[in-house]
Amino acid sequence: MGWIGGRLQKMGPMRRQRSFILSAVVAAVVGVTTWIALPASAAAPTASLRVVSDWGSGWQSEVTIKNTGADVMSSWKVEVDLPAGGAIGSYWDADLVTAGNHRTFTNRGWNGSVPVGGSVTFGFVGSGGKPTNCKLNGVSCEGGASTPTTQPTTAPTTKAPTVAPTTKAPTTAPTPTKPAEVPPAGSTLPVAVKNETGRGDNVFLYVLGTNLSTGKLGYVNAAGAFTAWTGGGPVPVPAPDVSIGGPANGATTTIKVPKNLSGRIYMSFGQKLDFRLTTDGLVQPAPWAGGDPNRDILFDWSEFTLNDSGLWLNSSQVDMFAVPHVVSVTGGDGRTAKTGEVKAGGRQRVINAIKASPDFAKSVVTRGDGTVLRVLAPGKAADAGLMSPTYLDSYISSAWSAYAGKTLTVVPFTDRPDTKFLGRTSGNVMNFTDGSGKTVASFTKPSTANVWGCDGALGAPNDLVVGPIARTLCAALTRTTLGRLDTQPSGTAADFYQGNPANLYGKVIHENMVDGKAYAFAFDDVQAQESLVHSGDPRQAGITLSPF
Repeated sequence: MGWIGGRLQKMGPMRRQRSFILSAVVAAVVGVTTWIALPASAAAPTASLRVVSDWGSGWQSEVTIKNTGADVMSSWKVEVDLPAGGAIGSYWDADLVTAGNHRTFTNRGWNGSVPVGGSVTFGFVGSGGKPTNCKLNGVSCEGGASTPTTQPTTAPTTKAPTVAPTTKAPTTAPTPTKPAEVPPAGSTLPVAVKNETGRGDNVFLYVLGTNLSTGKLGYVNAAGAFTAWTGGGPVPVPAPDVSIGGPANGATTTIKVPKNLSGRIYMSFGQKLDFRLTTDGLVQPAPWAGGDPNRDILFDWSEFTLNDSGLWLNSSQVDMFAVPHVVSVTGGDGRTAKTGEVKAGGRQRVINAIKASPDFAKSVVTRGDGTVLRVLAPGKAADAGLMSPTYLDSYISSAWSAYAGKTLTVVPFTDRPDTKFLGRTSGNVMNFTDGSGKTVASFTKPSTANVWGCDGALGAPNDLVVGPIARTLCAALTRTTLGRLDTQPSGTAADFYQGNPANLYGKVIHENMVDGKAYAFAFDDVQAQESLVHSGDPRQAGITLSPF
């Protein structure tokens, strides 16, 4: 995957309570492996703990137990301690018992027997500090838990992580227009940025991202040349000015994006953005955070991935709704797909609806001159102390407990309708079984923050079981369909955001889009509700800044 909601997505939201330092994607995906040696006095089983990925607001780990002893293992137990603030949300191929900060994983009925020379692996997603004080079958492990060697990636902006276009085309394609003249394919893609805002501010553009061939972070100039960032220090220092002059009102500026890049195209009005460099990466604008130097600047971004499989380009409201804009791509057949267009007056209707809600009103951020700069997404508003951090708790508890007495069926793949997972709640844990009856995933009841961020207890590893279930659960909880619709994903847009309390932010943004599509949370691509365009043979792309 590429970027979603402002973060480098786990290669599976997005998101969040994250650091705002973007580090190389290679470090985020590969993780660090620590082999935990048991006493060498006799042959005995060994265990390893591997951090698969770290996206700032959360992480995914795996434990592999190898039977290097002389006898068949009939069962196993792995114990770890979490530091204060640490938590484990989803887990798979193990049972979990929690006692304070102590976590005990034991085998499930089908994977306790490990032959000599064999191995078994289980995994989990967590947040906060990582496990320490590892024990395998009661024997203390030397070395403890592994930790990542770099700063975490910027999350969603998710969930997470965060993207970022997804690595698949939308299942419901935006309406194409009639064929048109197209330029030949090349190593760079022209992107026409058109200003139809009606505003007189100077516009500044930035093309920032990760070179997918090298894993290096950098920037692109107007001609499409990529340059890796250099410099930085333990304390963030100002990044070089890499802005590109943007279009005046009614004009168009065409920039070029090189192939094998995943990142963002920023656009700011009236003032250049303030980026900082550290030894580990780029500090990106986070106007919901106290002290961020970009808080009084009107700006927004689009997210993209361009590689040999084509272009994915999306507008994003995962973190905030600020400058409405249309994204488009024209393929080699001359047809253009577009999405992200706001209905006439739609930006103001979104602002008015949010202001009218006592729960959400403070998430509208207005500059001293009266300009509404942005509406913060609920997770960001809660992080900034502008709305209740427990807003969804009552609904989550009701939806979660509903499946103590009935079964939730998750069918996460539209092209594989026979792949189903069945969920039932026991206490605060929802366990999922596959078609054979084997328990394949377990999720602790998420918090409001977990739902807003599609992380923590709803962290989605990049696999074909736990991640797809987590995505589905987060989408259903965000849209308040869990507990009402017992097959997920299901329903239509008319069924979404009907619960109480509901996500007013997601509801009114979708209602004010011409095609109903938006990226209002990290996994809005579940059921193809996202504002994303894709072409396997892109020849030109566009970003049109809408009137407001």
